[in-house]
Amino acid sequence: MQNIEPLILDLVEWVAKEPRAYADVMDAWKTSCPRLTVWEDAIDNGFLIRQRCDTPGGRVVVTQTGRTFLRNKGRLPLPH
Repeated sequence: MQNIEPLILDLVEWVAKEPRAYADVMDAWKTSCPRLTVWEDAIDNGFLIRQRCDTPGGRVVVTQTGRTFLRNKGRLPLPH
């Protein structure tokens, strides 16, 4: 199994910069490789959540767990 933690870290850091539309996240982070489950792993680990809002498909934001993950890896999220 591949270690995809660096990719998960990149995804969480990207979303931490500003909430992203779900469609934008899917467009930027989609993969055709079933072994690369970056999005699913970020959600399963509680780093990101999908919120319902007026944006079609909702938006994706970083959770406190995700911010802690970034801090522990030396990538402090920007304050909101």
